[in-house]
Amino acid sequence: MKRLTVTFCSLLALAIAGCNDAATTDSAAKGDSTAVAKTDTTASTADAPTPPMDSAAMMKAWNEYMTPGEPHKLLAAQNGKWEGKITMWMTPDAPPTESKGTVVNRMILGGRYQEGKFTGTFNNMPFEGESIVGYDNAKKVFISTWIDNMGTGIMTVEGPWDPVTKSITFTGEMLDPMTGKKCKLREIMTFIDDKTQKMEMYNTMPGTKEYKSMEILYTKK
Repeated sequence: MKRLTVTFCSLLALAIAGCNDAATTDSAAKGDSTAVAKTDTTASTADAPTPPMDSAAMMKAWNEYMTPGEPHKLLAAQNGKWEGKITMWMTPDAPPTESKGTVVNRMILGGRYQEGKFTGTFNNMPFEGESIVGYDNAKKVFISTWIDNMGTGIMTVEGPWDPVTKSITFTGEMLDPMTGKKCKLREIMTFIDDKTQKMEMYNTMPGTKEYKSMEILYTKK
């Protein structure tokens, strides 16, 4: 929800054919009618249209999809103003840098999504960003998007709620604008108590190990 990764991520198999693929190719080349028939059956099954739902079932499914539930109440409980102590690592072996920021959360669209507006500084420059966080009733996961004034992309991550650790583990990826390669992201948002949260961000660039790039300790005001 409160991530600055877009600003620093840049600082940071088709080669295997498979025995099953080879066997299928050989069978077809030899005129194996069994293999061909199996392929046709699988294809026709996959292409078969889904039976239509009756109007009552459609209305019930849509109502369940659109109705906020307990996960949305969890988000609503995080509404308000939070002040954050930010620690960042530009590379795995770099010394950490510290700064402060503020985020204000509020629910929008009938309590279905949480909007977060973040303000702070980055490299002594004004920094602002916005997040939209929701819980998808159909996918059964939290989904979060992030934009800020130091990029032009939109970052999207998603993940499940863990009731044991009281945390959401978001995962996703973004494009490093410097290299044109994708950077994997992992974010853990832990709800320590009603007035304390901790966000941990981990980055993985191609060919490198995952490392902790940021931590924010939030206190509700």
